Amino acid sequence: MNPATEKRPLPRRRLVLWSAAGLVLVLVAAGLWAFQPWRLFTTRTVDEAPPTAVAASEEDPGPAGTDGSDGTGEADAAEEEPSDEPVVLGEGGFVTQEHETSGTATVLELPDGTRHVRLADLATSDGPDLHVWITDQEAGGDWFKYRDGRYVALGELKGTHGDANYEIPEDADLDGMTSVVIWCDRFSVAFGSAPVDL
Repeated sequence: MNPATEKRPLPRRRLVLWSAAGLVLVLVAAGLWAFQPWRLFTTRTVDEAPPTAVAASEEDPGPAGTDGSDGTGEADAAEEEPSDEPVVLGEGGFVTQEHETSGTATVLELPDGTRHVRLADLATSDGPDLHVWITDQEAGGDWFKYRDGRYVALGELKGTHGDANYEIPEDADLDGMTSVVIWCDRFSVAFGSAPVDL
C-alpha cells in the first residue's frame, strides 16, 4: 500500500474536540427547546367576549292550568324571571411573581350552573407550557407552594394579553380556593397570581 494514500487515524485531540462540539450542540438544542428564549419577545393577544349560559331548550308547557297563570292568561305576579347575569364568586388583580403580570381574574357562575374564570386586561410574558390554575394557596410570594397545595387545572393559557375565559370542570370543588395562577408547568414557576378567595 502506498504510504501516501494510507488513511491515518485522526489525532486523539481532534476526536476529543469533535466530540465536545457535538455535545455542545446537543446541549444548546436541548436548552433552546426547554427555555424557548425567543418567547421573551413574543406575545399572543386574545379577545373573547364574557362567557354566556348555554340556552336551555324550551320545556313543554304541560297540561292546561299548570302554566302558572290564574286562569285569565296572566302569569302569577309572584313568579319573577330568573336573572341571566352571572354571579361573581371572587375577583382580584394579578400580582407579579416570576414575570411582570397585570390584569384581573374573576370567577363567575352562570345561570346554567357552569363556572368560569375570566382573565381581563391580562398582560404577562410569553413562555413555554403556560397554564391557568385555581389553587388553595394565597396569591403572591414564593411560588413553590402551589405544587404543594390543592389546585384545579383549567387548561393552557390562551394568550399573554387581552381577555379570555376558562371553564371550570363541573365536578371541581372550589371551596377554600384562594387564587388564580398563571403557571409554567415545565419549570414549576408562577408568572403571576390573583386573589379570588372563594
